[in-house]
Amino acid sequence: MLSNEELLHYVPEDNLLKDKVILVTGASDGIGRAISLAYARYGATVVLLSKSIKPLEVVYDEIIDSGGPIPAIYPLNMEGANVNDYMTMAETIEKELGRLDGIVLNAGWLPAFIPFKEYDVELWSKTITVNLHANFLIIKACLPLLENAEDPAILMSAHEGRKAYNGAFGIAKAGMSAMMDIIADEYDGDEMFIRVNSIDTGPLKTQMRRLNYPLEDIDTLADPEAVVGPYLYFMGADAGRRTAEHIKYERLAADTKWQAE
Repeated sequence: MLSNEELLHYVPEDNLLKDKVILVTGASDGIGRAISLAYARYGATVVLLSKSIKPLEVVYDEIIDSGGPIPAIYPLNMEGANVNDYMTMAETIEKELGRLDGIVLNAGWLPAFIPFKEYDVELWSKTITVNLHANFLIIKACLPLLENAEDPAILMSAHEGRKAYNGAFGIAKAGMSAMMDIIADEYDGDEMFIRVNSIDTGPLKTQMRRLNYPLEDIDTLADPEAVVGPYLYFMGADAGRRTAEHIKYERLAADTKWQAE
């Protein structure tokens, strides 16, 4: 079994994800962009989901220019979407692409670091919706498709937020961790198995990090591309029945690179 360190250096066979369809939320930037490019590199058709079309079009073009399978763009605002919007998303994926093999729940929104007693109720609701409730709706809508897949997988981009001033974001991420455990336990049977895991990459050179740590030297952090190894491993057949795992990294060195980069 690969260790956390070995997962960072994991490089799969060229066709690891051939013919698979994978939904990636928050695909326009940061980790979402990096793993979308990596999945396409190894043969997957990636459904790129974010709230704005233009940034997704940039990732779309990058995948096409690299010779990957033609991706799909699905703009959706996770703050305002309702259950019908997510059901329509799943129906569209099935109609247009015929299947769904994996989901990466990567989108996240941290509005600010706020003392608990000063947390605005409307901001609380919005933060919980984007970081927790929307992910429940995505999984609920897509589970029938995953149940029909040969080697289905769900991955979550985790974040340790059980500390002061993390407020609704920290609570939503803790809830997501519990939700992954529950789904992993329910789908750990011989007749119906879905691989469910989470990855906490630690701080990386992302837009969200820049916004929330404006005084930090962003060049002291690793690029998002440095962590695609574990995202590839747990999405593919090499991971076998490894499920209900919470992979966690501390602050990676700024010069950390993925071996195949």
